[in-house]
Amino acid sequence: MFEGLRFQHWQIDLDADGIATVTLDRAESTVNALSRAVLEEFDRLIERLSFEPPRGVVIRSGKPGFVVGADLKEFAGYEKTGTVLDRIREGQAVFERLARLRCPTAVAIHGHCMGGGTELALACDYRIASDDPSTRIGLPEVKLGIFPGWGGSARLPRLIGAPEALAFMLTGRSASAKQAQAIGLVDAVTTADRLTETAKDWLRRRPSRPISQRALAWATNLWPVRQVLAPILRKRTAAKARPEHYPAPFALIETWRRGGPGIRQRLELEARAVAKLAQTPTCRQLIRVFFLQERLKAQAAGVQAGIERIHVVGAGVMGGDIAAWAALRGFEVSLQDRSDEQVGPAIERGRALFAKKLKSPDRIEAASARLRADVGGSGVAAADLVIEAIFENLDAKQALYRELEPRMKPDALLASNTSSIPLDELRTAVAAPGRFLGLHYFNPVALMPLVEIVRHDALDAAAIGRAARRSASGSTRCRSSSPAHRASSSTGC
Repeated sequence: MFEGLRFQHWQIDLDADGIATVTLDRAESTVNALSRAVLEEFDRLIERLSFEPPRGVVIRSGKPGFVVGADLKEFAGYEKTGTVLDRIREGQAVFERLARLRCPTAVAIHGHCMGGGTELALACDYRIASDDPSTRIGLPEVKLGIFPGWGGSARLPRLIGAPEALAFMLTGRSASAKQAQAIGLVDAVTTADRLTETAKDWLRRRPSRPISQRALAWATNLWPVRQVLAPILRKRTAAKARPEHYPAPFALIETWRRGGPGIRQRLELEARAVAKLAQTPTCRQLIRVFFLQERLKAQAAGVQAGIERIHVVGAGVMGGDIAAWAALRGFEVSLQDRSDEQVGPAIERGRALFAKKLKSPDRIEAASARLRADVGGSGVAAADLVIEAIFENLDAKQALYRELEPRMKPDALLASNTSSIPLDELRTAVAAPGRFLGLHYFNPVALMPLVEIVRHDALDAAAIGRAARRSASGSTRCRSSSPAHRASSSTGC
């Protein structure tokens, strides 16, 4: 059936039952990202399958993870050449041809399945996932200033119901296999070693989705429901982000509101909206932040951060939120200011953040235990990183450094959150400037994805690497403290 087919990124095998197993293993890459070349090959493969349909098709990965999403480097290039809409339509067409195959299809998901990988899965009849902790399924495009553009926003609401689907896409969160099964995104969960065979079993049996799921998907996408629910969603979203600054969530809601029962009309609305978002400054900057984060991770690879304990001086809005965010990320944090009355409100804000982000009482309690008030500053001696976040006054900051530095461990880093005072001036009060740097967080800390590592000429390269590793859970960029060098150094360390 498939004699003569030769691909660079895909392999296809036919078993004795007539079920074809299609394996994606992108050449010369450690992960499966959906580049144009990968999709073009897949389109040719689907064309052959449409001429000679097997009994069923299982799509799986030949790498440890499934698909990390679209190739963002290519996407950034399309924006520059004005071909985003064309490329989106091409990807949609490939997945629509997959959805229209005259045989049942199933996807076997193990490891990360993000963005375009999830959209590929949505074009299949069945989704089977492994129960391995590494398996995470998501549509995180909103974090890049766009929303799913290869059929994800057109298909997911009709699969699991609009409320659950929109919440999933608007937050960009990922789900474990069990969580995805609970909302109807995944049909079955099994062990990694049984994944392909379970997918084949579903193709043999071809069970229907539960009527309750189908009824929910139908009812929540009716025209009157969309007109009522969309304004409610816009209002909730506006409470968290302004449309002029973060247009993607609002565009997603409006695209869903306008979408009719036909998949082709929904795909066209999706393509035009995403192509428009790709041209916004928000999208360009968020993609730039993503690449900066990846660059800093690469620079920090092999560098042992050695940072477990953090001491923050200054319990104002910035200092308190920095301390809470660090505790949320798993660090042991002590927070210092001049009195309990100043530290107390910051600790309470931290507990509110933990309750919002963590949900589980045990996890909330664990995070709360990692954040402690320390008016006396005893945590300085044990800290691997000390962050100064007091008011913007050169003399006050320098006096604090002179008091802190003799009490710090010899290899501890000292960082300032200053946004206005050059480090070249601040460092004159520091005995070991090689371990002194700027860590500039943006307000509000819990919502802004960017942390700047601010350097000066005397900063040790190892300190940059350690700081990048410490900040790798969020997006990071590096710049010089010297105004003369900022323009040329804001793209990496």
